[in-house]
Amino acid sequence: MIDNYQIADYFSLLSKLMDIHGENSFKSKSYSSAAFSIEKLSVQLSTLPVDKIASLPAIGSSTAQKIIEILSTEKLSSLEEIIAKTPHGIIEMLKIKGIGPKKINTIWKEMEIETIGELLYACKENRLKLYKGFGEKTQQNVIDSIEFYFKNKGSLLYAQVKLISDDLYSFLLKLFPGNKIEITGAFKRQLEIINELEFLIDLEIQDIKSVLGHVEDFNIKEETENYILLSTLFGVNVKLYSTPLNSYIENGIKYTSSPEFWDVISKKTDQNLTSYNSENDYFEKLGLPYTPPFLRENPAILENHVNNKLNEVIQPDEIKGIIHSHSNWSDGSNTIEEMAKACIQKGLEYLVMSDHSKSAFYAQGLSVEKIRAQHNYIDELNEKLAPFKIFKSIESDILNDGKLDYEDKVLSSFDLVIASVHSNLKMTEEKAMSRLLNAIHNPYTTILGHMTGRLLLSRPGYPVNHKEIIDACALNKVVIELNAHPSRLDIDWRQINYAIDKGVLISINPDAHQIEGIDDTNYGVWVAQKAMVTKANNLSSFSLAEFENYIKEIRKFKGV
Repeated sequence: MIDNYQIADYFSLLSKLMDIHGENSFKSKSYSSAAFSIEKLSVQLSTLPVDKIASLPAIGSSTAQKIIEILSTEKLSSLEEIIAKTPHGIIEMLKIKGIGPKKINTIWKEMEIETIGELLYACKENRLKLYKGFGEKTQQNVIDSIEFYFKNKGSLLYAQVKLISDDLYSFLLKLFPGNKIEITGAFKRQLEIINELEFLIDLEIQDIKSVLGHVEDFNIKEETENYILLSTLFGVNVKLYSTPLNSYIENGIKYTSSPEFWDVISKKTDQNLTSYNSENDYFEKLGLPYTPPFLRENPAILENHVNNKLNEVIQPDEIKGIIHSHSNWSDGSNTIEEMAKACIQKGLEYLVMSDHSKSAFYAQGLSVEKIRAQHNYIDELNEKLAPFKIFKSIESDILNDGKLDYEDKVLSSFDLVIASVHSNLKMTEEKAMSRLLNAIHNPYTTILGHMTGRLLLSRPGYPVNHKEIIDACALNKVVIELNAHPSRLDIDWRQINYAIDKGVLISINPDAHQIEGIDDTNYGVWVAQKAMVTKANNLSSFSLAEFENYIKEIRKFKGV
């Protein structure tokens, strides 16, 4: 059944396309408002009686009829009509940061540009800045966004592939009954961005191709003697590797490894051996420590004989509390009590409620008055929900000068403070470093939130010197967040080893804006495994008693 997010996407796209075409602005705004409201609903529209839909906030009778149409047909005729008269390249421009519907209207109607490629060429010819509403800075931002978009086109987030990987695997098992099939490649290594979902099959290429010839959902894009690359209706490219059965284990390791890792492995491979009982057996016969797929990136890991620590690598069930969450007091979808009860149901011990601070006006950031009210409410909930505990926190904006968003008196009222950058993200490294370091040195900063502000496949992070930031966090006893939202996964796992070496705690936090977001901690854990993070290295793996003691000791250390 189609869910609220999909329905909201229909109305959001309809609103944007109407603006691009210069159609009725009142209707356009009403559809945009409807999209916003639908996305925030705590109940699925598909579960409501038809007569209740029109009474929802920002949903009039006309919009309600369209919702009913979507629920019954999974289509919206008015959207399909406007899509039909819009060039594909114009719709694609909505994916480019820095240009909204009204600017796209100018690009299309006045500049007569209909593709992103044409737009990039026009920008590099300095033509965009000649038009009203486009300055030199905007033009450069569009160039940067388009080049970033082209670089990542065709890639998907790990979380997006995770949603379809099981279905694809089951589909292949039905296509090739009786054959050995397994997932391999970057997805099995738990990389944050996936370009294609790879599988190993114990069949010759021609036999694989023969079966695929009867499948309408797959189109062959490339064929070699080792693999077939397919485009699919699942939304991800699929690569099928062919292997003889007697080389299945060896090739399973080969195609799961990075090229650098396999280069070292292959030089040690005993060519006289033709079969292995298992992956463990393969590594053992090569005189190497067993290395699980998620660590098959850098061959240096082999030299460290990390297998002795493998049983310590963090697991999803070792998260004990949810740190960094939002409620409907700011831009979350659920009440604090609903978030807390969801945590209790999942067997968690505590929740750190960290709504947005006052400068985040777009997210209904909390005024000082609202903070007092929320703290009183949390006190009541803690009496009601004990022994579970809700901690009073805030995700404080790091302002342009690196200060936090409230006076010290207000900051001192929180159990802990998560400091994050949300505004003016286009910074030089010098500016970004000054801003972050000032915040880290603030005695009220407990955790540095999403260090670079990146959004994977959408926005590169602002430039930072990771080592300098980590050193400052070590000096000031500031925890570094691994923001587990699948679009962030920030701090990058490649930087975590240095943090651990410096004694800096990591905190795997979901940045949950609704109950469902709590489970995003899994994505953080999976990527943290690549850096050999243990539960001892991770703040959100502390028990309630350990967490309370940690907060007490840190406040004492900082003198706050």
